Amino acid sequence: MTVGMTAAARHEVTAADTADSLGSGDLAVLGTSRLLAWAEAVTYEVIATALEDTETSVGTRVQIEHLRPSPLDATVTVTATVAHVDGRLVRCQVAAEHPDGTLVGHGEVTRVIVNRERFLSRLG
Repeated sequence: MTVGMTAAARHEVTAADTADSLGSGDLAVLGTSRLLAWAEAVTYEVIATALEDTETSVGTRVQIEHLRPSPLDATVTVTATVAHVDGRLVRCQVAAEHPDGTLVGHGEVTRVIVNRERFLSRLG
């Protein structure tokens, strides 16, 4: 795992992604909870490329600022960049943009690398 690794995912805003559908508002625009889910997913992807088959990562902290609305059918690209690695702890900077470069949101997602089997065995 190295600082500077990146991954990106492109999404089209559908009715299922809206604040109205997600129950977080009553407008047909991209819901913050969906933006957060997209950000977490792309951080998982960038970290997964550097892991052993026995490892995965779990989210432990998320900070997101949702700056601009995205209407239905808008394209939003979410990019994650590994910004800090300290043993098993990985912090990624995330940014979401419209195709014209307008910043939709940004923030930081912290994940911890775990052994899959050991993690699941602790669930009881």
